[in-house]
Amino acid sequence: MVKWIAAFLILLAGVAHADTLRLVVPEGMRPVVGEMIPVTLRGEYTSVIALETLTFPGSDDYDWVQLARDQWWDEEIDGRTVRVFERRLAVFPRRAGALTLGPVTHRLTVVGADNQRKPLEVVASSVTFPVPPVASFATVVTPLAARNVTIEDTLSAVPGSLRDGETLVRRVTLKAEGTLPHLVPPRPAIREPWLISFAAPEQREMQLTPAGPVTTVTWEWHLRPKTGEPGVLPAVTIPWFDTAARQMREAEIAAIPFGYASFRDNRRGIDRLPAWQAGAGLLAVAAGLAAGLAGGFAGLSRRRREDMRRRLRRLSPFDPTRRRLKHAVRGDDLTAIRRAAERYLSRRRELGLPVSGRETAEIDAMLYGRVENRARAGARQAARALFRHV
Repeated sequence: MVKWIAAFLILLAGVAHADTLRLVVPEGMRPVVGEMIPVTLRGEYTSVIALETLTFPGSDDYDWVQLARDQWWDEEIDGRTVRVFERRLAVFPRRAGALTLGPVTHRLTVVGADNQRKPLEVVASSVTFPVPPVASFATVVTPLAARNVTIEDTLSAVPGSLRDGETLVRRVTLKAEGTLPHLVPPRPAIREPWLISFAAPEQREMQLTPAGPVTTVTWEWHLRPKTGEPGVLPAVTIPWFDTAARQMREAEIAAIPFGYASFRDNRRGIDRLPAWQAGAGLLAVAAGLAAGLAGGFAGLSRRRREDMRRRLRRLSPFDPTRRRLKHAVRGDDLTAIRRAAERYLSRRRELGLPVSGRETAEIDAMLYGRVENRARAGARQAARALFRHV
């Protein structure tokens, strides 16, 4: 009876530790399109393995990459030494819907009790889970889902103070954790009507880490303004889905001012001519205008010359008769004021300027009327009346 019980226990132990293989995925995971799914293939074997081969099946529904080399080690499970196999993968869904992984077959060559080799296939059952769409990705050519995204923007010079003819080299490095290179969006376009832009070939690199692939994409532009006039390169935003926080975010390539320093300096007047050169230039322009006017004036008829001279005198801000009138007013002599006023009014009549005839009424009343108060206040009042009418 004891022998039968021992044999039964040995049989149970053998069944409990039979060769097994399974797909291990995070429980309750609902990945979006492009999100990394960590997958572990774990095998536990009691057989003596001589040879083995395992190929993870490809599919149009997902991309995948192996994160590290296969691991083999011995482990104590339920009091028995078991040979453990693990392969760690990262799977990336290409489209929304139900995603199925597997089945996966591990083909072994094992050594039997009689030291004879025989083939053995251990199969991991398939697993299926939903992949919901992300509406915010609808306008993005390549969906980007990652644990973290950073952008480094390097400029070869100060973009708003370039030397004349200088070309700015702008290098943008985007680093995305937990995604593949081809899932990063294409290079953004940097185009402006006033800009000459040349794009160097982009670089896409991937580094495998235990937490998943880390993709680095480098974009480089050689930029030069067509003119010296300054402008602004607008910001570029790259939307991405944060797989850790489960929400949409935006990575930004910042806006930068752009232009030649010489244009800005000229606008500020830093490169103005010295005062003596500016004065000499003005004198030269004035002399040229005077010579041109004199030549044109000489070619006119006498009547036309008189009309031209009259027009120039009307436009001239200098009036000697008005200056003498003001001088007479300061002397408080009504007779002198009347004579100066007559010359002043005669000049206006000659030039065709408006004259009402009432300009000297108050002065005449003081001189020839019965007004006896010819005090200084009266002279100044009469002069104010004169200037008020003209």
